[in-house]
Parts: sequence; structure tokens; C-alpha cells
Amino acid sequence: MPAKARPKKNPSAQKRARQSVNRNLRNRSVLSGVRTAVKKVETAVTGTTEGAGETLLRAVKALNKAASKGVIHRNTASRSISRLTKKVNALPSKAEQPATESA
Repeated sequence: MPAKARPKKNPSAQKRARQSVNRNLRNRSVLSGVRTAVKKVETAVTGTTEGAGETLLRAVKALNKAASKGVIHRNTASRSISRLTKKVNALPSKAEQPATESA
């Protein structure tokens, strides 16, 4: 951790310091939610969990929202969405899976 900054002297600098603390907390929360959503998609893809498509939609929404608020860069969000979509699309669909018929 860097050393604590010395106290600001003029009022506008004090206000900016207060705002940056609040924004940092908010951005940290948003970024944590994005990471959680991405992790859920990856576990749905690798595991036997159904509904990878639904979790992908939630992750895309979280990534787009974070990018629009400036928490992450829009190209980073786009790249993550693309990679997650490729993983989900690589999963075999229900039509491709062999049917287990008892006949």
C-alpha cells in the first residue's frame, strides 16, 4: 500500500478526494460483480451445470454496464464478451447430444 497522501489544502481538492473515495468503493463493487458473473459462466461451461446461456446473458449485461460507467474499458468488456460467447457456443447443443432411448 502506498503511503497515505498528505491532507489537501484547498476546498476543491478536498471535495475531489471525498468523491474519489466514494467512486473507488462503488467501482470496486461493480468490478467484483463483473468478476463473479464471468466466473459463473466459466464454471457453467466447464462443469455439468445447465443454463450456460442464461448465465452468459447476465455476464454480458454486467460487462456492458461496467463499460458504460467507465469501470472497465469498452474494448476489455467486448473482448471478455467475445471469449465467453465462444466458450458457450462451443458447448454441444441439446440437438447434437445423443439421445438415450430405451427401446
